[in-house]
Amino acid sequence: MAESSDQHQEAAVDDPRPRRGFWFGVIVALVKPFMLIFTKPRFSGRENMPRTGGVVFVPNHISHFDPFVLGFFIWECRRIPRLLGKASLFKLPIAGRIITSAGQIPVHRDSTQAADAFRDAVAAVERGECVGVYPEGTITRDPDLWPMNGKTGAARIALMTGAPVIPIANWGAQEILQSYTGRLKIRLLPRKTVMARAGKPVDLSAFQGKPITNQLLHEATEVIMRALAETLGELRGETPPKELFDLRKARREENE
Repeated sequence: MAESSDQHQEAAVDDPRPRRGFWFGVIVALVKPFMLIFTKPRFSGRENMPRTGGVVFVPNHISHFDPFVLGFFIWECRRIPRLLGKASLFKLPIAGRIITSAGQIPVHRDSTQAADAFRDAVAAVERGECVGVYPEGTITRDPDLWPMNGKTGAARIALMTGAPVIPIANWGAQEILQSYTGRLKIRLLPRKTVMARAGKPVDLSAFQGKPITNQLLHEATEVIMRALAETLGELRGETPPKELFDLRKARREENE
């Protein structure tokens, strides 16, 4: 079972599934059996995910495998995830067509099209969609896999739409696929426990109704990342670091 709580099991039975469309149905038909066969999901905090209406969820990024964990978790929350992803993935012959048709949102990094992803994400949230943004922008380089400092995209979308921001921590995907190790090796057996937890909506009331400046976005992003780190700490049973890993600073120090 994805969760042990009887209350959540009853909610799963009572809540209707969202209309998923053909191509997202294909993804569900492929991913859900795979996850149930090869992993042991442990999900919590589903009561914190709004059942309807536009929402922005912000997950930590620990592995190239964690989108499968997060997608499965969001589906178990009775929502359809619309993840922002690298544009190159959408150009793949078969997978690209599937994820495009399933309503996922491409991000054109380092180009004039980058703003298009935010417009598409804002439009999706305003339609009542459940949009996911990896705020770190890449897999964490923190030695202990805590979240790094975040980029401002999620805060911008949330403040432009007024939608709630839900931090979602995940853990265990790194045991299946370790990223940036120089070797691509998937370890499915023995089955690994993969965990995901939705935290309470991030309180951004201090930033709402104000002009959206870079300073405001950075301050709001710090609040979001701290909430995400604390949610991951609850999931791991550990205390997150007081200061999050700064990837830009680390790269500058490497080049000195």
